[in-house]
Amino acid sequence: MTHAVLVRKAVDWLRQYRCGVVLSEQACISGEMPDAIGWKRACHSVLVECKVSRPDFLADRAKPFRLRPELGVGNERFYLVPRGLVSPEEIPLGWGLLEFHSRAIHMARASRKNLRSDHGFRSEMNLLLASLRRVEIRIEPQTVTEFLKWQNRMAEYNGGLPPQGVTPPTGEENFFLDADLCEEEIGSGGD
Repeated sequence: MTHAVLVRKAVDWLRQYRCGVVLSEQACISGEMPDAIGWKRACHSVLVECKVSRPDFLADRAKPFRLRPELGVGNERFYLVPRGLVSPEEIPLGWGLLEFHSRAIHMARASRKNLRSDHGFRSEMNLLLASLRRVEIRIEPQTVTEFLKWQNRMAEYNGGLPPQGVTPPTGEENFFLDADLCEEEIGSGGD
């Protein structure tokens, strides 16, 4: 089992866990580089840290955002390890444990759902904005805004119809734009 394989499994698991946006191995301003992080409705984030060896797991405890959990990202936080690498008792308070075996991920312990602080939220915003900027640099000379509007322009070229096989923007499910869910997140303190 390699770290890269476990990260791919974490990304797949986050998508199955209903995260609509998932990033892997992207740096935060805090210095944290989540192996995989995803966002669900109401800006709820789920962090997965992948560890393939005991020394790697033990070294993770010394990182500043582990020593001071309020600096870390993720409403929910999980370690993903090969089965038997660590026991649930070794996992930090509130964290969940995912184990990989038999080509599947099994939840050995659930995470609390309210681990992220305001500082963690700001770090996540920085992570998302930095990632979006990387996308914009790669699609130059277009901007992200122009790229996102291409379907509208394609519809204009097709006499008002979107290209075949492409969902029009009004038909795309984007629960990140649901104002009611964002109000619930703000009102509940991020649970």
